Amino acid sequence: MFVAYLTVVILTILANAGIAFADFAKAKFVLANGAEVGVPASWLPALAALKLAGAAGLLLGLLGATAIAVAAATGLTAFYIGAVVAHVRARVFYNIAFPGAYLALAAGSLTLTIVR
Repeated sequence: MFVAYLTVVILTILANAGIAFADFAKAKFVLANGAEVGVPASWLPALAALKLAGAAGLLLGLLGATAIAVAAATGLTAFYIGAVVAHVRARVFYNIAFPGAYLALAAGSLTLTIVR
């Protein structure tokens, strides 16, 4: 069980840190996706900060701060539920797998952090 926990949490940290930096850099694909689902470009720094905070919280969890990791994983899970809802509301389904994958990682991290 520990190997699964470690694997999923590390993947979640890397994925969220990576997309946070793409948000901060205002990468073209981030701007295009945001425009399609109705997220203003001005929100990107705040959204990136939330993703990075979630990744940092999960990293602290690996170092023993379990309560922080649970809070971080809960926040990321809620964040990506919102992202999936934004895609559904905008009827942008061709790339819904991306927020869905981030949601799966966040929910997996939450579950494995709680049960470990």
